[in-house]
Amino acid sequence: MLIPIEEHELLVFWTQLFMLVTFATAFGFAMRKVGLPSVIGELMAGLVLGPSVFGEVWPDGFEWFLPDDEVQSAALLAVSWIGIGLLLVVTGFETDLALIKKLGRPVALVTTGSLVVPFAGGLVVGFALPEEIFVGDDTTRVAFALFVAAALSVSALAVVAKILSEMGLMRRDFGQITVAVGMANDLVGWLMLGVFTGIATSGSISAANVAATVGGMALFLGLALTVGQRLVDWGLRRARRGGENLRGAFTVLFVTTLGFGVITQLLGVEAVLGAFVAGVVLVRSRFQQDEVVHHLESVTFAFFAPIFFATAGLRLDLGTLNSREALGWTGVIIAVAIVAKFVGSYIGARAAGRSHRAGLALGAGLNARGALEIVIATVGLSVGVFSTTAFTVIVLVPVVTSIFASISLRAIVSDFAGTPAELERLGREEALSRNLVVRSSRLLVPSRGHPASIATAQLLHFAWPIEAGATVLTAGESPGDFDVQPILDVLHDRDVEHRKVVTDDPVEAIISESRLGFGVIGLGADDVTEGTLISTFVDDVLSVATMPVVVVRRARNLERPLPGAFGRALVPVAGSPGSRAAQEVAFNLGARLGTEIVVTHIESRGEEHSGLPRLFHRRATPTREASVGEQVLQRSQQLAAELGIETQTIVRAAVRPAAEVLSIVDEIDADLVVLGANLRRLEGRPFLGHNVEHILAHCHATVAVVLVPFDL
Repeated sequence: MLIPIEEHELLVFWTQLFMLVTFATAFGFAMRKVGLPSVIGELMAGLVLGPSVFGEVWPDGFEWFLPDDEVQSAALLAVSWIGIGLLLVVTGFETDLALIKKLGRPVALVTTGSLVVPFAGGLVVGFALPEEIFVGDDTTRVAFALFVAAALSVSALAVVAKILSEMGLMRRDFGQITVAVGMANDLVGWLMLGVFTGIATSGSISAANVAATVGGMALFLGLALTVGQRLVDWGLRRARRGGENLRGAFTVLFVTTLGFGVITQLLGVEAVLGAFVAGVVLVRSRFQQDEVVHHLESVTFAFFAPIFFATAGLRLDLGTLNSREALGWTGVIIAVAIVAKFVGSYIGARAAGRSHRAGLALGAGLNARGALEIVIATVGLSVGVFSTTAFTVIVLVPVVTSIFASISLRAIVSDFAGTPAELERLGREEALSRNLVVRSSRLLVPSRGHPASIATAQLLHFAWPIEAGATVLTAGESPGDFDVQPILDVLHDRDVEHRKVVTDDPVEAIISESRLGFGVIGLGADDVTEGTLISTFVDDVLSVATMPVVVVRRARNLERPLPGAFGRALVPVAGSPGSRAAQEVAFNLGARLGTEIVVTHIESRGEEHSGLPRLFHRRATPTREASVGEQVLQRSQQLAAELGIETQTIVRAAVRPAAEVLSIVDEIDADLVVLGANLRRLEGRPFLGHNVEHILAHCHATVAVVLVPFDL
């Protein structure tokens, strides 16, 4: 039966939330201004509002603000636990299991060193600490030492990632290793917490209990990443089948988080581990909506996480460190935490063949502790392993180590330039992040096995980053009758699936599928059909498409399914978004396949095309015309340089730009023309512009048209 809360208790509860959020936000902002993580300020806010400061300055006010009442404490701690649960979901969003696997040996060696050395140091300190000061009333010395070792050995992925992101180091080679090792630290840390909590609650080390805990967690993780992943995918897919649906996606998120939390709590492990795994599973689903991740991160970091960290700070009572012995051991614990993590990470990095500077950077970055260590301290206090003094010291460790990590990492990398290969990779990634069309979003390739679809798949495969997955969609009354294996073979290096949809309306099936998180649709056409823009099917898709579409009209007079490897591509350029998108496709194709890229800018002369859309030319006065052409070509060359390729340039003046493009195609013997256009609809039908339509109808080479919807 629910017991109502008194009016006074509600007043105190709302006051607590108001004060915690206000102070945590202000202190976090102050820390960011001086280049430190906001979590430090949030912990300090709790420290100021707790017994160490507020309780000393105004005892009566502190007693009103934080009364010794079970109901009052339970209400505040419930919000705090929701906060750490959501924070761990967000941390799970940042955990990329594929990244850990990809980096392989360096991650394994650095993870081993960064865990084993501080764990050993923590065990030594745990057995050496005075029992009357640090050890809880309801525990064994072994359980206490294990909790100390776990707290000192873990790193905080959320804090590490935040420091690296704020310093612009996330995509550096050592930054990627740091994040991957931080992920592994979190995974191992949660495993240790589950096992050690079982030991603490049972009162002894039992091989059967440890095996049951580890086995239960292993079974849960296995089922969560397989059966659970399929259920989450099904739920998110259902939520998104009608387009963006934040409410439905949030429902799946909260049901998954709470369900996983219930399971891990039943296993004798904290529910927050289930929240962490839920985050990992949710972010791995390709049906997840980016807006959901963004909104959850916003509300978590603006409200719930500050409350959790500030509440942890409330429990800090520096008055418990009032003896010289306690202060001395506090210094020892912090020193062991910093030195052991630094040394272990450095040894692992050097064993993996990393440079001296990279090893130092890893040692500095991985020293940041945060949420997990505070959770370990909180659990240790709740199960009677830690005394209040031990809890205070353990929660002080992330404050000191996060400050150390921020300052030392900035000093180490201040003049640490990457290798030429690393700098080239960073340049490509920066260019990719600014792209309109060629991004890491999934590719949708509708096909019934026609040769034009094979050419489309080939173009998309070589122009898009390999991280972008692909779905080959066969829609019709008998989708199993069509052979799309050649298309699957072209895309085999990436994450590819084949979906078969039984329907009498293939266009609707394509549009419905495209709403499930795709970034581009690739359509193939053998040739332009008389009486249509391209073909009846392609025209119908373009009439309702709401995302970028790449239409590939296959070269004429080919006797084989595939064109030869694209050796030379012509790219007419202008200053429109469609032109920019076409350059992205062509330049990435050149960077990946070695295709020779020829860029042309056609300056319009005369009045023949007056009043018609211009896709790769611009009318102006002679003086202004030259300026526009120079600017367009300069931006084009800059984009090509970012991708590490060189282009040839042809500038022409013509009365009929489309005819001039066709002339250049024959002149340079191009086997591919990449055009860009803003997709417009006139009276419900697609309109690409007269120049593009003329080239589609008369060019003998393969023509790829990159279409950006006008309203995007």
